[in-house]
Amino acid sequence: MSVRLREALRDAAAEVPAYPVHERAVRTARRTRRRMAAAIAAVLVLVALVPVAARGGGRPSIAPAGVDGPALPDRIGLPPLGSLRATDRPRLGPAALIFSGQARGLTGLIDEDGTVGIVGADADRYRTWTVGHEAPAGEQVLLSPDGRRIAVPAGSWEDPGVDLVDLVDGTVRRLPSPRQGSTLTEPAGWAPDGTALVVRDTTPANPEGSAYVNTLSLVRLDTGRAVRLLETDKLPIFGTPVAFSADGSRLAYQVGDKVLVAGSDGHSITSFPLPPESGLAGKGAWLTDGSLALVSRDPGTTRWRLRRVDPTSGQDLGMLALPPVDGVTTIRLLGWWPDGSALVVGYRPDPHAPARFDGPLDMDQRTVYPNVEAVRVLNLAPGAAGSNTLLTAPDQVLAIDVADAVVRAGRVRAADPPSGPGGRVWWAAGAAALVLGGLAAARLLRRRRAHLSLRSAHLVREEGQHRRGQGG
Repeated sequence: MSVRLREALRDAAAEVPAYPVHERAVRTARRTRRRMAAAIAAVLVLVALVPVAARGGGRPSIAPAGVDGPALPDRIGLPPLGSLRATDRPRLGPAALIFSGQARGLTGLIDEDGTVGIVGADADRYRTWTVGHEAPAGEQVLLSPDGRRIAVPAGSWEDPGVDLVDLVDGTVRRLPSPRQGSTLTEPAGWAPDGTALVVRDTTPANPEGSAYVNTLSLVRLDTGRAVRLLETDKLPIFGTPVAFSADGSRLAYQVGDKVLVAGSDGHSITSFPLPPESGLAGKGAWLTDGSLALVSRDPGTTRWRLRRVDPTSGQDLGMLALPPVDGVTTIRLLGWWPDGSALVVGYRPDPHAPARFDGPLDMDQRTVYPNVEAVRVLNLAPGAAGSNTLLTAPDQVLAIDVADAVVRAGRVRAADPPSGPGGRVWWAAGAAALVLGGLAAARLLRRRRAHLSLRSAHLVREEGQHRRGQGG
């Protein structure tokens, strides 16, 4: 190479700016991290918003004009796959009703029909709670009068109790058994103001466990103080066995073929035998005039009626001026609407059930799962020719309980049960998207770093060669 050519190349190289290898790599890496952080933040926002948008798997219901506050939906559906649990966020708030049975979403391979569906008081927001064993809603799982809490049998035979699941704040409180030696504690009735709960305990009567004693106790929720109402070797039967008077001062419950009335202090007031094919009507059995309602079957039919009796003597006061309900295994009284009509659950018989429902059958067998195909909620208006269906449910929804606040409101809303996946499915999808997004971003970052390293090495090699050329 001539001296003139070498000097010309040196002058040209001096005019070319040096490539900032290190500074450029740092800026690129920072830009990549910012982009990855923005992507992750976007995924997190999506995950946070999905449960709100999904509302546990449903769409907003369309309520009739003027309806505000708690109301009975005119139909219910099944819990969506992946429904949010009762304690999940966003909180459900007070419920209109709970239901159970053997339909999809209410049973599983190991929980023995132990899932309870929960429906919001003012919208079709669904939640679930798993009991772990068969526990019919309205009989062994009870909704509080205001719809805020559900009482669920819980614990093991060594540590029995009742779980109080709060649908407003998501807490679960254990109410221990008030009966020493009990192996099973179940809720049996809420006081009207929700401050006390009647529980039923089953206790072995001998070391062999061949006989049992059943105890009813009224437990104050604030202090845990318990008042014993009854101890017997017979089981209280037919749905919720305890019916409170409106002021909470008296309780009525059925044991075998008798109705017993007691004060909230545990003092026994009276007892009287039941006529054949009849039973205490349900948790709404007390009428405003102080009489008690019974359910009774017309002989040889599947037609059921409500009748009144005097709670002090058991004297029959005649049929109520309400329409009968036909074609059911029995009915259970939930309560009374402001206009004086009765709200009842009708149990539609399973056509494949071995029992005949137009003949004698123990009352507690008329509501067991194998004998029922579906339930519906009916309105029995004074003087009406027939019952009016207020709520329908899918087949194999076999038990239901409605909050007293909803019964007293006397309103029905047009329902739109949820469809598609539930909130937990969206949570899982969001979490999966977050993980996959993070892995993709990390892979992209590694590739960029590798590319920058190769580019930096290449540029450094070229610069070295160039400088050696200048020094030549």
